[in-house]
Amino acid sequence: MPARYHHATLIDGTGAAPVPDAVLVVEDDGVISYAGPAAHAPPAAPAATETDLGGRTLLPGFFDCHVHLCMTPGRGLLAGLAADPTVATFETAERMRATLHAGVTTLRDLGGVPAGYRTAVERGLVDGPRLQVAVKVIGHTGGHADCTLPGGIDAAPHLGEIADTPDEVRIAARRMLRAGADLVKVCATGGMGSPHDDPDDEGLTRDELSAVVEEARRHRGKPVAAHAQGTAGIRNALQAGVTSIEHGYGITDELCDLALEQGAFLVPTLSTVFAPLDRAAMAEHHFRKKSRWSGTSKENIAHAIARGVPIALGTDAGVVPHARNLLELSYLVELGMDPLDAITAGTLNAARLLGLEEQLGSLEAGKTADFVVVDGDPVRDVAVLGQPENVVLVARAGSVRKNILGVDA
Repeated sequence: MPARYHHATLIDGTGAAPVPDAVLVVEDDGVISYAGPAAHAPPAAPAATETDLGGRTLLPGFFDCHVHLCMTPGRGLLAGLAADPTVATFETAERMRATLHAGVTTLRDLGGVPAGYRTAVERGLVDGPRLQVAVKVIGHTGGHADCTLPGGIDAAPHLGEIADTPDEVRIAARRMLRAGADLVKVCATGGMGSPHDDPDDEGLTRDELSAVVEEARRHRGKPVAAHAQGTAGIRNALQAGVTSIEHGYGITDELCDLALEQGAFLVPTLSTVFAPLDRAAMAEHHFRKKSRWSGTSKENIAHAIARGVPIALGTDAGVVPHARNLLELSYLVELGMDPLDAITAGTLNAARLLGLEEQLGSLEAGKTADFVVVDGDPVRDVAVLGQPENVVLVARAGSVRKNILGVDA
């Protein structure tokens, strides 16, 4: 039967001003038939369930476009070697459930989990956000995706795919697509956490990156996400035509121009930038690099926001804690983004990056009813969204998945 949610302030995800005293109507098939002012709402159907949201804020379900479900902070590569794979599967499922309950209804995993997790969500075998997956990260020998230990053992064969020539990266991309990847993830630079390289180091060459982009386009135009932190690698990735720059800490004014010209998205993963520096808990190389880059990263991302580079929310959860994804909104606002724009970065803009804007990302008639209800006013204080306990109701495709309002799921 239809479900009608009323007495809410509606933030629809498009960037439009909040609508007080709003109504959301969801049909049996999980599609929105009305979202807007109560004064213009259609009469309630006789069999409709009615839910009074008590003046709370109603928003679209959020996206996190950069997550590693296979990872958790403080758990190093050696611990991964010793892990029981069956237990690890259930741990991943629990992270998915907690992330959904934090208000994230769509998730993009950028390396580490197979496509079977996506299928498990689609079939209702596990409770979590709908998933897009990259399966593995393609990088070069000794680069950011290379998890080889000094003794020669690959500590994370599920995470990295090593390729060292244009032909090899093309074949690697084909392997990822054969494995069911929704997109291809590549390393255009080194990284903070990897021991063999630095963010300023270039990863795959421009020719190698171009080969991946070309191969992905041959497969129904699938997107390419580039781990790119240093300036040279960001330039290589943009010139190769990638869909999104992940991190982008070294982005310059010139590269903002290039991103805008090409329509590329920036996924700045500020949760890692704002994470506390803890020398005792971090490898020395990680602490050293992060200390050096932290201030520069904030300045450059703030400039990219001011320039209007398209931003989609992503956290790098796994490097930072899971189920705290919407803290990212506060960091975007701290670097100069308007709260409504930050919310749009986590809803409709993120849906655009994932190619889902026709179905998801905003609360509009005809779209799939992914939505969250939160205590507080996120326009006045966007930080309320970053605390999962404030998220009192979560629905995916109209089905209530978290409910502390007494709503019949």
